[in-house]
Amino acid sequence: MGAEKYHQQPAFAPMDVVALEHGNGGSECRDDDGRLKRTGTLWTASAHIVTAVIGSGVLSLAWAIGQLGWVAGPIVMLLFSFVTYYTSVLLADCYRSGDPITGKRNYSYMDAVHAYLGGVKVKLCGFIQYANLFGVAIGYTIASSISMMAIRRSNCFHEKGHQNPCHASSTPYMIIFGVLEIFLSQIPDFDQIWWLSIVAAVMSFTYSSIGLSLGIVQVVANGGFKGSLTGVSVGTVSPMKKVWHSLQAFGDIAFAYSFSLVLIEIQDTIKAPPPSEAKVMKKASFVSIVTTTLFYMLCGCMGYAAFGDQAPSNLLTGFGFYNPFWLLDVANAAIVIHLVGAYQVFCQPLFAFMEKWASSAWPESGFVTREISLPLGYRLSLFRLAWRSAFVVLTTVISMLMPFFNDVVGLLGALGFWPLTVYFPVEMYIAQKKIPRWSTRWVCLQMLSMACLAITVAAAIGSVAGIITDLQIYRPFKSSS
Repeated sequence: MGAEKYHQQPAFAPMDVVALEHGNGGSECRDDDGRLKRTGTLWTASAHIVTAVIGSGVLSLAWAIGQLGWVAGPIVMLLFSFVTYYTSVLLADCYRSGDPITGKRNYSYMDAVHAYLGGVKVKLCGFIQYANLFGVAIGYTIASSISMMAIRRSNCFHEKGHQNPCHASSTPYMIIFGVLEIFLSQIPDFDQIWWLSIVAAVMSFTYSSIGLSLGIVQVVANGGFKGSLTGVSVGTVSPMKKVWHSLQAFGDIAFAYSFSLVLIEIQDTIKAPPPSEAKVMKKASFVSIVTTTLFYMLCGCMGYAAFGDQAPSNLLTGFGFYNPFWLLDVANAAIVIHLVGAYQVFCQPLFAFMEKWASSAWPESGFVTREISLPLGYRLSLFRLAWRSAFVVLTTVISMLMPFFNDVVGLLGALGFWPLTVYFPVEMYIAQKKIPRWSTRWVCLQMLSMACLAITVAAAIGSVAGIITDLQIYRPFKSSS
């Protein structure tokens, strides 16, 4: 299928088409493109972004700063936040082609690339975006199982004593998470999961605050800050491992800021102008990135201050499973609830893309296009039920085979950062503003893009090296102690 065929209808059109066929809703209930009126606001968009950004990545930031040290760690984090905000502003302007108020809407990231760049870049963008979303689903499944397993072991230690090994396997917890996601994945589209994003955003602040508070308590107990200006020193680890871990830290920080791949889809939930969707999205990006960066700096720096060079890959596991065990249980439960929502925020664009493609490929198939009316106004699609369930099962099985949280997080961050957060927004901005080649602005934008490409390649190499090391000692489906 060519990109032109994908562009024929909105990404989330099926429910609206059904309503039109049955005469439901007049023009006053519809936007300028004929779809049901969008109801998103600055706050719902911010909730979607926070849900996407403050994910499990925050838990690895103390470890990342530990690899880079007190000087480079915070600087790198601030640089990533600035680059992410700057390119999100560029990307927000690409939601409409032409006039920012009346121009044609681009319903997805891929549609925006089609409108401004076209050609093979559309397919390249689609492949990278949806492959990254698939990877995020795996990463979140792994992270949720780690937190559920931590709750189980914490309670085991509390009941049976610290001498008990309390072996646990992540496999049953991944299955539980997968079953829950199969049910939630039947929510038809992005606009209907706003409540899930708000709950998830609250949960993200909950466990981040607990991690921060425990870090402060640990610093007080230590009698001061731990850590060094350059991070983990050579001697503690080999020179090669120091390099790999430092590169992986870049990937972990990049992953912690990854939401560009769903920015256009989030913007498509914002209600029609005035003000323009772009203005609302820019404000939402600013509010969200400032908020998350503050949390990241506090959690990452306080975690490193508490544990120094021994900072764990998952901040909450560094406090042990003992006291206060109930507070750690609350934090880990909040992580699981947050990841349940974040999984949907990232997967809904992928779900919609496949369903639109299937509708275009088999428009006469009742299995693909037919929806069955159920109580409470829900319309069940057999294709949606089958395809989304199969997707969740596949990501769950892969997670069972490769549960390397830190390395997977670093690799996902590296692979998605440059193309989706930097390259395509920069290229679309250049095309939109018709910036002359070799002009000062063009050169500066290209330098930014090339610098971020170098970071992406380096971080990917570090993460792949970590995964290879893990695979040499890992045995699937074994219990851990």
